[in-house]
Amino acid sequence: MSSRRNFLKNTALLAGATTMPIVNVFAEEPLEKTVSIPPVKLPYKNTYIKNIFVTENEFRNAKPKITESPGFEKAKGILPIPHWKGNEDAINMYWKTWEIAFKNIKNPSEESGFITSYIDTAYNGNIFMWDSNFITLFARYGSRAYPFQNTLDNFYGKQHPDGFICREIWGTNGEDCFHRYDPTSTGPNLIPWSEMEYFKQFGDLERLHKIFPVLCAYYQWLKLNRTWQDKSYWSSGWGTGMDNMPRVPKEYNPIFSHGHMTWLDTCLQQLFIGKLLVDFGFYTERWQEIEDIEDETTSLKKIVKEKLWDPKSNFFYDRYADGSLGTLKSIGAYWGLWSDILTKEELNSFVNHLSDKETFYRKHPVPSIPANHEKYQADGRYWQGGVWAPTNYMVIKGLLNNGFYKQSFDLAMKHHEQVKEVFKKTNTFWEYYAPETTDPGLLARPDFIGWTGLVPVSILFECIFGINVNFVNKTIDWHVNLTQEHGIDRYPIGTSDMLSFKCLDRISSKQHPSIIIDSTVDLKLNLSWDGGNKTIIIKPGKNKIS
Repeated sequence: MSSRRNFLKNTALLAGATTMPIVNVFAEEPLEKTVSIPPVKLPYKNTYIKNIFVTENEFRNAKPKITESPGFEKAKGILPIPHWKGNEDAINMYWKTWEIAFKNIKNPSEESGFITSYIDTAYNGNIFMWDSNFITLFARYGSRAYPFQNTLDNFYGKQHPDGFICREIWGTNGEDCFHRYDPTSTGPNLIPWSEMEYFKQFGDLERLHKIFPVLCAYYQWLKLNRTWQDKSYWSSGWGTGMDNMPRVPKEYNPIFSHGHMTWLDTCLQQLFIGKLLVDFGFYTERWQEIEDIEDETTSLKKIVKEKLWDPKSNFFYDRYADGSLGTLKSIGAYWGLWSDILTKEELNSFVNHLSDKETFYRKHPVPSIPANHEKYQADGRYWQGGVWAPTNYMVIKGLLNNGFYKQSFDLAMKHHEQVKEVFKKTNTFWEYYAPETTDPGLLARPDFIGWTGLVPVSILFECIFGINVNFVNKTIDWHVNLTQEHGIDRYPIGTSDMLSFKCLDRISSKQHPSIIIDSTVDLKLNLSWDGGNKTIIIKPGKNKIS
């Protein structure tokens, strides 16, 4: 049987064997050596229906490059510097995150065919789509020290001719872990979220042009291969990333089977991502080429509202084959915060579930399933109550984006505090956490940086400090939550610009904050606090607002 590499070469979509330069980003002159990458065998017959966008995928032809880790000590002189008066534990936790992150940078094996060095998922040696999306969401703050965003390029380089990308890829030989038609083979489709956040912070339009066809082709593959007759989406436990959540009918396997269900989180994610891709289309001036995606965001919104929303309980549910709704209130429903499906009244009722002590508002919120469910486990038992950094970030940031400032800040503080207390006991971070005690979850993996880096970095910057910057729109949104002095130095934006934030002590959350912003670029500051809001023009240099 001809090798997969030869097959792709014959389809004019991928060049032949290539070489891999090794680069030290801190060296004045790049240090290079080359290693050969052997061909990979195709273990099954060719049944591809090619996607035209894949022919533009430059990552499949890319010359592989290794970027050596500078190590934490060198990187520390470049990374952003947070300060929070009276909370040194949070600052220690922040720096420990980066220390582990730089240890987890890996160079690809010669046999893998990966095209770049990457930050490891910290799980089993393989790379995971679901994890890498969330890892890069926090790691982008370290982009001046190391190009963490390139981690995603290894998935792009492994895209199939029809647009498919496997959710897990062997770190040893670079092969997909699943056949593309396996119900567990791919998802969730969230990488465009990470890429959008990276673009908004750094304005890298060149990268956006490169990734646009890759991400559109993958979206279209899911649309063609993961939908039912009514155009709703299906997945599986592994496909959603929430492995053992009890949601399929009892005759089906909760991890491997689609259960003949409509999967609410997959529908909500496709709606969210479809709108992001349309935005990408406008930035790249290619929106005319993805009108099918834009049209689906309209129809999918209708499907979700009419078929997956229950107005009696004010919640989203999976839908079974017989048309009935499931009964599990899953954290996955809160992907609904990322689309404008609900009215203001419905949204308020939906968000109120997060404050219910009988369900989601536990000692360590937010558990993956409610505490009053029969399968709920106090030790988390993975997705049977476990508290996970990625889904908590989705919820907390979703609340913030919808103007639920108090709820977002409250959950952010409780989540951060619980992770911090476990860190103080164990000196590390864990794959997930128990909802009822201040402990890691059952059988959770340690040193999980990994997506748990979201808590000490992104949750701290964006949701506790309340600082969110959009370089593309030239805006800073700063909702000041804390009364203690706090801020960030060496905050990176654009290709080379830098910001420094400082908020002084306040008597109460309603007091007008006194802040100082050092900037190298003109920006508009949208400042808000419990007592009011105002808009201020930030000029290059030191800006004092009181």
